[in-house]
Amino acid sequence: MKFSIWGDVPTRLDANQADRIALALRLGLGSVFLIGGWWKLSRALDPERAGALVERYTASNGYINAFFEQYLFAGPDALLTPLVFLTLLSAFELLSGLAFLAGVFVRALSFVYAFLLWSFVIALPVVTAPGVETAAASYFSPAILVQIRDIGLSGMCFVLFRLGSGAWSLDQRVLGRGAAPAALDWNAYGLLLRLSVAAVFIVGGFFAGYDHIKSFVAVPVLLVAIGLVLASGHATRIAAAAAFAVVAWYCLGKLSLDATLWDNLNAIKRELAFLAACGVLFAWQGGRAFRLDALVKAPLSAVLGKAQGGKAQGA
Repeated sequence: MKFSIWGDVPTRLDANQADRIALALRLGLGSVFLIGGWWKLSRALDPERAGALVERYTASNGYINAFFEQYLFAGPDALLTPLVFLTLLSAFELLSGLAFLAGVFVRALSFVYAFLLWSFVIALPVVTAPGVETAAASYFSPAILVQIRDIGLSGMCFVLFRLGSGAWSLDQRVLGRGAAPAALDWNAYGLLLRLSVAAVFIVGGFFAGYDHIKSFVAVPVLLVAIGLVLASGHATRIAAAAAFAVVAWYCLGKLSLDATLWDNLNAIKRELAFLAACGVLFAWQGGRAFRLDALVKAPLSAVLGKAQGGKAQGA
């Protein structure tokens, strides 16, 4: 495939290209779970830090709302305590992160995480009723906006579920499974990947300054512009390069010489996956599905589908 900044958008990828994409997403997602899992597990197993970890997650501005706290931990005979739950969850994250990096059980883990990441959205303690005042600290922005990065990670997991482990994995080298498809229709999965990144930038730009909304830089219009260009499917390489630069700059700003290595990595763990996704979009773009030009030229066909006998989109 001839490299071009502006055009030459691939619609189908061969097995070698799919293997490279699978490797990039595996390394990015694996880093998220490895770092997050170890950071939490090291605290859960430390008697001096376990209490602070539990408080961090069960506080009114933590990550587990009252509904799930009662569902998981209520009752004098409850077998599951917050510390046990966090220990098990952290161990699972750590082991699955190692599995992603090594390339084993990738499809199964991708499928699990594609849905599990949404649990962080529905479990967030949020107060958004107009006029309601509360003395307790909580989140005051909709959970889907606060956790937009986890939704983006979920989209990456769905893409990786389709790709499999790829050639550079234990699944294929040792167990003889997990091979990427010989011919991948990149239109659908490129669309999912570019929207997974675009959504984070669009939300961060449009809702910059609101409670717990992640904005990588203090220039909302830049985030919105990058997100909209990515979503449009045009100039994807330009937008992906810009997104990579913005996320990398954010990561540099989060690092501190006063923090430990793992604290620094935990502060940017999700961003490592988005850097990987931006790299994939720069190299292979985002397919031709639902591009802006199709919506403008033939809106009915783009939204409702081609008429019978019409040429398939992206063919």
